[in-house]
Amino acid sequence: MFGPIKPVRRFYQRVFNKDRELVRAIAGIIGNTPDNIRLYKLALTHTSFARQAASSKHDTNERLEFLGDAVLGAVVAELLFRKFPYEDEGFLTEIRSRIVNRESLNHIALKIGLNLLVKVETGANRHKSVNGNALEALVGAIYLDKGYNMTRQFILGKLIKPHIDLHKLVNTTANFKSKLIEWAQSQNMEIRFESIQKKQQGNTTEFTSEVYIGDKPVAKGVGLSKKKADQAAAEKSLEILKIA
Repeated sequence: MFGPIKPVRRFYQRVFNKDRELVRAIAGIIGNTPDNIRLYKLALTHTSFARQAASSKHDTNERLEFLGDAVLGAVVAELLFRKFPYEDEGFLTEIRSRIVNRESLNHIALKIGLNLLVKVETGANRHKSVNGNALEALVGAIYLDKGYNMTRQFILGKLIKPHIDLHKLVNTTANFKSKLIEWAQSQNMEIRFESIQKKQQGNTTEFTSEVYIGDKPVAKGVGLSKKKADQAAAEKSLEILKIA
């Protein structure tokens, strides 16, 4: 009569233990215990995983990513607005873009260990932007779960302060593509930028550019426009070529 109870109990214990582990992991990352764990599960579910599990398109992190992108942009904009009261809009936009661009967010996501929690399609090659997208979705989840002030504290205290050297970022802001082209011309070298990939990631399009000097590939860069991808590739090339 009571036979099926134990298997059911074991099932719920496994689910409970799994949720408890996730709560602990999320708390370690955001510095606060989640209230609505479902939001965080959603933030960590990539479209490919939901598709593999035959879930609804709403059971992915794309909508939270959209929200998190807006909140992240607002917090960083406020930070820069207060920190640089005499700089113009163009300067503020450039610095904000360099802080919240896909490559920067991918890097931060790896640093905080978020990549270990993101659920993607089994056996699929994980595109590096998956982690940056999940970070934006995490910001969206925190915003809905904890409100703006807590989210702001997380962004400034857990993402920006430990992982972004603002002083260095400001002092190295430049037109990297122009600088690289000028160097190549001074060395009588032929240089070209090729757009080698255009990939749709949710609601955004990600471009990959590669720099060639002569016929030799030097570096690749990723951005949400061809211009930004060229700049990222040029910046990497300057580092590889050790051009100050």
